Amino acid sequence: MDLRDTGESEEALLRRCSDVIKYSVKTGHPRFFNQLYAGMEPYSTVGSFITEAIKTSLYTYEVAPVFTLVEQAVLKKMIEVIGWEDGDGTFNPGGSMSNMYALNLARYRHSPDIKENGLFGVKRQVIFTSQDAHYSLSKGAAFLGIGTKNICTVPTDERGRMVPSALEELILKAISESAEPIMVNATAGTTVIGAFDPIDQIADVCEKYGLWLHVDACWGGAVLLSERHKHLVKGIDRTCFCTHQLLSTAFLVSIFLKMYKLAPVSAQHLLQRCHSARASYLFQQDKFYDVSFDCGDKSIQCSRKPDAFKIWLLWKALGTSQLEQRVDRALAMAQSVTPEYANVCFWYIPPSLRSLPDGPELWEKIHKVAPVIKERMMKKGNMMLGYQMYQDKANFFRMVIINPDVGTDDLHFVLEETHRLGKDL
Repeated sequence: MDLRDTGESEEALLRRCSDVIKYSVKTGHPRFFNQLYAGMEPYSTVGSFITEAIKTSLYTYEVAPVFTLVEQAVLKKMIEVIGWEDGDGTFNPGGSMSNMYALNLARYRHSPDIKENGLFGVKRQVIFTSQDAHYSLSKGAAFLGIGTKNICTVPTDERGRMVPSALEELILKAISESAEPIMVNATAGTTVIGAFDPIDQIADVCEKYGLWLHVDACWGGAVLLSERHKHLVKGIDRTCFCTHQLLSTAFLVSIFLKMYKLAPVSAQHLLQRCHSARASYLFQQDKFYDVSFDCGDKSIQCSRKPDAFKIWLLWKALGTSQLEQRVDRALAMAQSVTPEYANVCFWYIPPSLRSLPDGPELWEKIHKVAPVIKERMMKKGNMMLGYQMYQDKANFFRMVIINPDVGTDDLHFVLEETHRLGKDL
């Protein structure tokens, strides 16, 4: 790992590269179920090679003409898939960044003067999200100066979905405390159990109190492509949202989208107005082409990779119909072992514990099983899935089914191998 004053030969560098591949986790393997990403999508991988080789940035049309048009085409298609008449959006390096965009836009819509004057003299602003929402909301609140204590967590039901009546109660409580509710974050596909918040009912509450509604659809947004499963996000046409997983594109592609009617004042330029700095050396207004193609000033980044090309090339190769088939197949694989979405959560009970009565002693012992099996699994190296607690429940395994190459034999292997690794505990 050490870096030295003199360089190495190409033969030595090839050995280094070979070792890096050898000792890295093969996330493209069909028995990698550890995270909310998996698989190696060849078309988007080729797209990554091309964008890295061309080495451009998406701040102006003049340096990235093709990729600017590609991004516009993908955003237009996604807006069509959602069912909006019109909208705007940008690509970001991951869903956490897209959630931060939502926080910043919601705050700007509510208090546009904050951009220039800062938080001085502003009332306490409150964000509402379910107790199972992604941790990036708290990180975003800290980063933007909203404060983590102003992220109000809403209780969920027995299936992990936000309870709309509880949301309304908490909004009224915040108002009674002279705070200003500004945004609700719903989740389409929670990280652990894959739950979908009831977006339509939450949208009713948001409309009643004039709140920005954002949907973190990073994990579950792909169901929009499926006629069979898009009912899970009913009401998403009434929101702004972000999405980026399940299609197995090369990693770190996130789309943040908003429709214009969410912010009636200068709605068509909300991203631009919120984030622009008007750098004169980049965004000259007297260029020879239509400067609306210069999309860089609506992003908080300056240099920005043309990630839309990975999705565009994949979509060109497969078409909407094959993308829909991928989503349907992934969920069919998962539903063969009855999950909420593509998250299969289960406990392994070793034979020695199966005769014990249900109670605290049993669950205390079960809690210790998953970490031991995970260690053995990692050392053996023939599959990988994660484990965690959830609320007051003991450690359990979470198997995420996203790789389009996964078959029923892989699912059976996981269950059988888990038993082989833990049957002596």
